[in-house]
Amino acid sequence: MKKLWIYCLAGIGMAACNNGNATKYLANGVWQAKLHRNDGADIVFNFDVKNTDGKTTLHVINATDKLLVDDVTVKGDSVFIKMPFFDSEFKAKLTTDSALEGQWIRHLADKDVSIPFTAIAGKAERFKVNTPAAGDVSGRWVTQFVSAKDKDKAPSTAIGEFKQSGNTVHGTFLTTTGDYRFLDGVVDGDTLRLSTFDGSHAYLFTAVVGKDSLTNGRFYAGIGDGLEDWSAVKNDTAKLPDERTIATMKPGQQQLDFTFPDMNGQKVSIKDDRFKNKVVIITLMGSWCPNCMDETGFLSTWYRKNKDRGVEVIGLAYERTTDFEKSKKSLEGFLKRFNVNYPVLITGVTPADPEKGEKTLPQLTAIKGFPTTIFIDKKGNAQEVHTGFSGPGTGEHYEQFQADFNRLVSGMLDTK
Repeated sequence: MKKLWIYCLAGIGMAACNNGNATKYLANGVWQAKLHRNDGADIVFNFDVKNTDGKTTLHVINATDKLLVDDVTVKGDSVFIKMPFFDSEFKAKLTTDSALEGQWIRHLADKDVSIPFTAIAGKAERFKVNTPAAGDVSGRWVTQFVSAKDKDKAPSTAIGEFKQSGNTVHGTFLTTTGDYRFLDGVVDGDTLRLSTFDGSHAYLFTAVVGKDSLTNGRFYAGIGDGLEDWSAVKNDTAKLPDERTIATMKPGQQQLDFTFPDMNGQKVSIKDDRFKNKVVIITLMGSWCPNCMDETGFLSTWYRKNKDRGVEVIGLAYERTTDFEKSKKSLEGFLKRFNVNYPVLITGVTPADPEKGEKTLPQLTAIKGFPTTIFIDKKGNAQEVHTGFSGPGTGEHYEQFQADFNRLVSGMLDTK
């Protein structure tokens, strides 16, 4: 018996011993994780593990954001981590008490895709820093992304916004359809490295830092071989197009007309009595969409506080499958996490469908991105259409969004 207890106390990653059978666990504290792409570009992120009363939870860390993951199972040396959104999970093995090895798996509409994954406990750094920063990337940057494979393809434009302190950099890229959420990284010498992971976004950005330029940029996107070149020029007055002009109501059209099933299969129409003489906020969203996650978090909290003012919210879900039951399953966890109390309707049309606008909301000129938010006044007329969402990762832009949102809705509620 004495030898058995000595073995258990010295055992790797073992929380208990019972007749010689050991139970392993994930070590408490911050881990460094890597998704290993075929091209050798590792997408790095961190997560913080906590074991409490026999239950393991973790938070995925990206800059100031901490995403709770509470579906974590450890069986022997096997570890299963199900992400709360975007239908993805980790299946891994504890190779020691401080090391994991396995796969990150995304369940798409028609197939599963995966990428090798490793993690090491007790390593809070994201990227190793060898030398002091040779430059400061704080500020706004007009950024051009170009396909690394198709150089003739027109570039896409974004606005990079970064804040640097010493070697540490936080920030995001703003686009006409949303933002890249919380980017976390460093400037090491003249090299910028930024990454993020949230269960959908799995991104790595690198570039060379100049005085007013970022050059030789590479943008590695998730599973597969997604790769773009990028460069940026500092411009603190740079702006994106007005989000109210990207999609609009068609000339002569003022009111929407739609009917779709809710999560219980019951048909709901914008013409129903529930929505008459009320301000209605309609969000075009999907459980696969990180910016929709941020907007849903905002709208759900806002609705609980404001629903008694004569306002309603409707979510129109564009899932990656036309199958109702599969779409419902994808949405259930998403809506539960944010305690959504307003109706979410399943359109039965996918975001990739080029005719999604005509099939669902033909009164709109187009659906250019997700989320898209439509503000309906008490007479049933559309007052504004907003494409994209500036989430909490955008800092002051998120604060401005909230102020503008409340001002617009309050104005419609005050109108007779």
